[in-house]
Amino acid sequence: MRPQKIVLAFYSLLSIGFVLFSCQKEETQMDTFALIQRDILTPSCATAGCHASTADASFAQHELVLAEGLAYSNLVGVNSKNQNAKQDGLLRVTKNNAEKSLLYHKLLLNPSHHGGKNYGNPMPLGNRALTNGQIQLIKNWIEGGAPEKGTIVTESVLRDTLRQVPYFQALAKPAPNEGVQVRVEPFEVSPRFEREFFVYKSLANSEPLYVNRIEISMRSNSHHFLMYQFAQNTPVSFIPQENKIRDLRLPNGNMNWETVASMGYHIYLAGTQTPYSNYRFPEGTALLIPPNFKADFNSHYVNKTNQVLYGEVYMNLYTTPATSVKKVVKTLDLGNNSLPLPPNTRTTHTKNFTMNKKTYLISLTSHTHKFGEKFIVRIRGGKRNGEIIYTATNWEHPEIVNFNEPIVLNAGEGLTSEITYNNTSSKQVSFGLTSEDEMGIIFGYYYED
Repeated sequence: MRPQKIVLAFYSLLSIGFVLFSCQKEETQMDTFALIQRDILTPSCATAGCHASTADASFAQHELVLAEGLAYSNLVGVNSKNQNAKQDGLLRVTKNNAEKSLLYHKLLLNPSHHGGKNYGNPMPLGNRALTNGQIQLIKNWIEGGAPEKGTIVTESVLRDTLRQVPYFQALAKPAPNEGVQVRVEPFEVSPRFEREFFVYKSLANSEPLYVNRIEISMRSNSHHFLMYQFAQNTPVSFIPQENKIRDLRLPNGNMNWETVASMGYHIYLAGTQTPYSNYRFPEGTALLIPPNFKADFNSHYVNKTNQVLYGEVYMNLYTTPATSVKKVVKTLDLGNNSLPLPPNTRTTHTKNFTMNKKTYLISLTSHTHKFGEKFIVRIRGGKRNGEIIYTATNWEHPEIVNFNEPIVLNAGEGLTSEITYNNTSSKQVSFGLTSEDEMGIIFGYYYED
């Protein structure tokens, strides 16, 4: 080999070595949290409408901004707004303990990892699932103490680019003597669109059903699936046609107010905000479904990608013999009909509700219309007087809280609804059933001695 070629070869090898050394040095010295911000939080979470700023429409619900410069202080050692996570002792990030960190659980698409616990929608909602390497990066960072500065994990972990497989289980239909199944057939969700609709379906049950377990499975990117019945005072004109999809949003994104108006007659029966849930009523209790029952089913999917996504839902209502039921679960329906809302004004209305018998609360959710800004439920009376047991900050998609242990209210004790409305219109608004009126209802489940 000529001397010139030897020299060139030497410098080529030296250059390659320098590049490799530089890459290794950059990989080794980059702060792990900065890596998480760059490769995960900024592109997948801190996006407009989600966790970008306090101006996001969803901020009132989660109160979490994950933009660069703010994410760390909003995550590490901070309590979550998720009620179930609070009950289980989870912080958003608990140093040295990924299993006690809500962030870690929210990024795992398979709910069996955390025993099917309902910690809200997995993230990033409506977007591509994270890779195994990205998940491992966050887990290792948390287990390493979750520091803001310093290298706990190198970029090499990101080489595992296999994406998580979205969890979905097509539920087997219960045997005729074990329950009934409701299925929403596969449907399209357009790119860059949130599709939410209602479909009125018959359970085709000729006999009463005593439901003691509700299992729901949905394709990924679902925000929620809810089951409603119509109130007895619902006008015939508001009872929808069976098996016809009624979209909440028009193709241009505007609200379909005809569909919204029918929501004013809904009474909540069941639902979930996670891709899979398996809720059991307390031992010896069951929800009674009358014969020939029909219900309005509400599905909501989010698509932030540039491709069409598909939704699909299975709901199994498992039954138990009437002889095994000691207590029938009833639907809580506590409304405030006195709601004068002056124009262009934020007002808060409270109302007390007293129990005549010893009552066991096992679930709570809420209902308002578009001016509802914050819905709080407190215990009234007894040792826990004034304690907040429910908070919702999104009128379209209120929290559903199932209590691990029933909340016991003795006769004479009760609940207080504390609802803040922001009437941004130029006219007075009061209680009513149309989309232009307001409501304030506590829904839930309870049973009595």
